Amino acid sequence: MSHSLAAAGTRHHKKAALREQHRLHLTLLCKAMDDPALTAVLDTYETEIPLDKQRQFLFANALYINALHFHRIGALSRAELHGHLRVICQNALFREYWEATRHHRKSLPSASEEFALGRMMDELIQDLAESDTEEWWVVGTPPEAP
Repeated sequence: MSHSLAAAGTRHHKKAALREQHRLHLTLLCKAMDDPALTAVLDTYETEIPLDKQRQFLFANALYINALHFHRIGALSRAELHGHLRVICQNALFREYWEATRHHRKSLPSASEEFALGRMMDELIQDLAESDTEEWWVVGTPPEAP
């Protein structure tokens, strides 16, 4: 019984740490969106991106990270995350952000959850681009439940 209590305490601590990290990440992104001098610190794109577009990309990143956070804390299943991301992908600026940051994801370990979720996003964007239906909400195959 003490082992299960310790495991529950560890899960609670991990979720609390994830919430704090998420809050800090969003705070930093908001500061960078508000201050062009700070936006420049996050300019790690392979091409020249105008300042206003960089700020839009930071907001796109905040939307993506927010969706991942809800998945990581258990508020969204992977299939629900897929559906949420499918909505976000309807926006051309978000798709442009995703393409501009492709090189950022190249360093992710292929066994990591973040790599798998990035691949899921890549496949979703590709499926949407190749789709011949106006019914975007049915495009792509949601992942199987674990």
